[in-house]
Amino acid sequence: MRLDTLVVGAGVIGSAIALELARAGHDVVVVDKGPGVGFGSTSASSAIVRFHYSTFTAVAAAWEARQLWADWVGHLGHADPDGLASFHRTGMLVLGGGAPPYLDEAGVPWELWDADEVARRLPGLDTGSYGPPKPVDDPAFFDDPDGRLGGSFTPDAGYVDDPRLAAANLAAAARSRGTRFLLRREVVAVDGDGPRRWRVRTGEGDTLDADIVVNAAGPWSAALSRELGLDADFALTSRPLRQEVHQLAAPGPDVAVADPDLGVYLRPQAGGLLLVGGLEPECDPLEWLDRPEDADPRPTRRVFEAQTLRAARRVPELAVPSRPSGITGVYDVTPDWTPIYDRTALPGVYVAMGTSGNQFKNAPVVGQLMAHLVGAVEAGHDHDADPLTWRAPRTGNVLDLATYSRLRRVAPGGPSNVLG
Repeated sequence: MRLDTLVVGAGVIGSAIALELARAGHDVVVVDKGPGVGFGSTSASSAIVRFHYSTFTAVAAAWEARQLWADWVGHLGHADPDGLASFHRTGMLVLGGGAPPYLDEAGVPWELWDADEVARRLPGLDTGSYGPPKPVDDPAFFDDPDGRLGGSFTPDAGYVDDPRLAAANLAAAARSRGTRFLLRREVVAVDGDGPRRWRVRTGEGDTLDADIVVNAAGPWSAALSRELGLDADFALTSRPLRQEVHQLAAPGPDVAVADPDLGVYLRPQAGGLLLVGGLEPECDPLEWLDRPEDADPRPTRRVFEAQTLRAARRVPELAVPSRPSGITGVYDVTPDWTPIYDRTALPGVYVAMGTSGNQFKNAPVVGQLMAHLVGAVEAGHDHDADPLTWRAPRTGNVLDLATYSRLRRVAPGGPSNVLG
């Protein structure tokens, strides 16, 4: 039986889910309040493809996704006439620590570099240990290092050059399978009085009946869950968080670098540019929002100076401009920076929430595992009592979907920043 399915959210996650549900035989409609596909949180992503995570499932998901980005046309099954996003293999260095967990188990190639090897491979990088991160106006920020740092390097990491185009590619592939995208439509009501399970109304006058509703609304996803009366159904939820990523017209290292010692990350970009973002160090206040619409779209001097001065501490020859330059976005974040990919207590209602910051890379895999979840639950499987697993087709790793449960509790000492 073909199911009428509504996906709320046309970012990279919602578009990937739409594609896989269409492949599974659903009649899919995607609704988004934005003017185009990927115009929300997706457009503010640094689009780094990396594998350092704190759970096996997260590592395995990222490693599987990397195979799909490297074979993007093959994954899409559709040559988008408007062009294709490209994966750039740069490798990634994560400074500090010893052997990272789960990389060997998941089959991810990696190397352990000591400080001398870091200096040899990346001669412009200061290997000094300055942590823990400090505010840049703290006099101790400029103290001499108290040691040297090595790190772990994954040669198959990199970045996707155009996150918005990647979402558009997924949407184009979904359209080729009959999916409709309704843009500039804001969902204002969801109730159960239609001929299908759910009737969804938009502020623009649309009435859409659906058997399945997938909430992939990014920073608006928690509000949609509240509209559905689902607050009591979640042990944890997501919140909108304003974020900034800054672009410097200056060369940096030619690999991506995560630097927990200073609380910053660096990502090369074509044309001799460098993206600089933060790792949410404890010393920096986070800008949580009641409503995503409240976010100031202008980069601020406070965040700009914090991120770029930390980057310059690590790359001493980096020239920091006097005026902020970058992009702002609103992320959708859970307390443990792990997404929620799950069913809900309402029949036919599913969620893909808390995905911002570290899930762009996983979008093509998220589409597949959400289609697997929907198919199993609609066939009668009790995912709450008996959590599903999913075998990744390219790598063979088995992902435990309980990792993404809405019913999980935040573990003491668990992830507290975008690194997950």
